[in-house]
Amino acid sequence: MGICDSTMGLSNTLLVMALLLYGAASVKSQAYFNKTGELPCLFINSENISVDELVVFWQDQNKLVLYELFKGKENPQNVHPKYKGRTTFDKDNWTLKLHNIQIKDKGSYQCFIHHKGSKGLVPLYHMSSDLSVLANFSQPEIMVTSNRTENSGIINLTCSSVEGYPAPKEMYFKLKTENSTTKYDTAMKKSQSNVTELYNVSISLSFSVPEASNVSITCVLKLETMELHSLPYNIETNKMGRKESEQTKERIQYHVPERSDEAQCVNISKTTSDDQSTTHF
Repeated sequence: MGICDSTMGLSNTLLVMALLLYGAASVKSQAYFNKTGELPCLFINSENISVDELVVFWQDQNKLVLYELFKGKENPQNVHPKYKGRTTFDKDNWTLKLHNIQIKDKGSYQCFIHHKGSKGLVPLYHMSSDLSVLANFSQPEIMVTSNRTENSGIINLTCSSVEGYPAPKEMYFKLKTENSTTKYDTAMKKSQSNVTELYNVSISLSFSVPEASNVSITCVLKLETMELHSLPYNIETNKMGRKESEQTKERIQYHVPERSDEAQCVNISKTTSDDQSTTHF
């Protein structure tokens, strides 16, 4: 190995050591609303330094302290009130768990590790982590806003989904007949809670039911990584006139849908029919 190769190898080693010591990279973590999130601190304690000799703490993007471990003992005096009672430190993997996650908890966090010795505090390591927060929207639900008259083929529907985050990308109705599938794009209404910052969304549609055709209407909520589908609203039509199926009547409820803690997602697979997607619950 030449001098240049030796110098380059030494430089790379020093660079790796610097990255390990000072945590130049930032990691991304994700948590669900009202659940527990993790804020990692990827510290490699190669020298097996006792926690009794360390000062470990986390702070948020506003420099507020979430947790402090001072020479092996928790020090709640420096913890900001908004974080008291909400954290748990896992000493095995140097991870801070933040409980009861809220939307306002999203943002950047930093962990710091110092050695407490005879010369005072000596920085050993720090790193950043970016926390994003998600909340599952409820399954979209179709509701009849006004019944059509006997001589009118017009029907008015509203579809709603509540308490989700972040805001969805799109919401639309999909109308399927025996021979075709039509997408109805309508303006999506959004409202956000001042307390929880969660979103409620809805769309409305007035349309003319085709003559002599069975119709199935589905509401689709398109999120960043998945789609949520409502139960279908079915309309049976014949020569004697239009009538809503008994099954559909049982499904249509006149109330705001409740939010589920579990994601109500569907898998989309291609088919050879006129409908471009198949819903699997």
